[in-house]
Amino acid sequence: MAAMAAVGPSSAIIEVKAYSGEQARWYCDQLERGKVIFFSEVPFEFPDEDRKFLLSQKQTGSRFHKNISYRPAKDILKGMASGAEDREHLQRVLRTFSAELTRFVTKFLAPYSGKLKLDFASFRPLEEQGRDLPLHKRNDLLHVDAFPTRPTHGGRILRVFVNINPAADRVWNVGEPFHDFVPRIMGSQKIEPPQRSGFARAFARVASRVGLPVPDRSRYDEYMLYLHDWLKENSDFQQKSPKFELNFPPGSCWMVYTDGVPHAVMSGRYALEQTFIVPPDALVSPDAAPVHVLEGVTHQPMAS
Repeated sequence: MAAMAAVGPSSAIIEVKAYSGEQARWYCDQLERGKVIFFSEVPFEFPDEDRKFLLSQKQTGSRFHKNISYRPAKDILKGMASGAEDREHLQRVLRTFSAELTRFVTKFLAPYSGKLKLDFASFRPLEEQGRDLPLHKRNDLLHVDAFPTRPTHGGRILRVFVNINPAADRVWNVGEPFHDFVPRIMGSQKIEPPQRSGFARAFARVASRVGLPVPDRSRYDEYMLYLHDWLKENSDFQQKSPKFELNFPPGSCWMVYTDGVPHAVMSGRYALEQTFIVPPDALVSPDAAPVHVLEGVTHQPMAS
């Protein structure tokens, strides 16, 4: 499907019009430093019949949750009633989407090859504008991502999105990169998550290793979860911090480190997404990684 160029400032977004393998490290660096990489068309195999099938899925009653997630490592679909019609078809579409996108990312971002941890994929059928959600769950407020149940221990959160809506843009606001805004705001005010006791940390570590559903969070993960909520709660940050509007047209694709770029989804319906966790030893510009930025401003170890 043809698409118009994304509308947004060149300081925030890089459009890929041609690609050679020699550019892979440069694209990794630009992503890690807070750029959004944009493709006017989906750069991997995505059959039109799969897109049409997804658009045909209507969210009614309890059939769907707000998002439908696919967990590639276990080939599990979540967020759709177990007896729902078309469940197997939907799982097959998301399985193919995840596999094809992963093949592309492994080639496009070659320095990460063999090191990426494949996380969840999701289908987002709801209109984002006007959703009635609690403050910490609102998508229309600038925030950085952190996963309560899937701590990364300093790994970065890389997400790839596709707007499959045939008629409407998906509209984002994005702010300054993490390594620019966090030292500034933490230089003027204290942002400190509650301390956990040594016993609580030790228990979580042991429980996680024996398979209990207790997240083993590092100091870094606690900071990122706290910062996620703090940014949404802070009206000064929401109103006064620099931000840019990005419009992602129908049929387009983009990737961004959502732990390092404050972002808010203002409108749009029907999107696909795949998440990867990029470990610290795979990064080409580790100085821009949130874990190292936080260690620099707090003078504390974060991921040990």
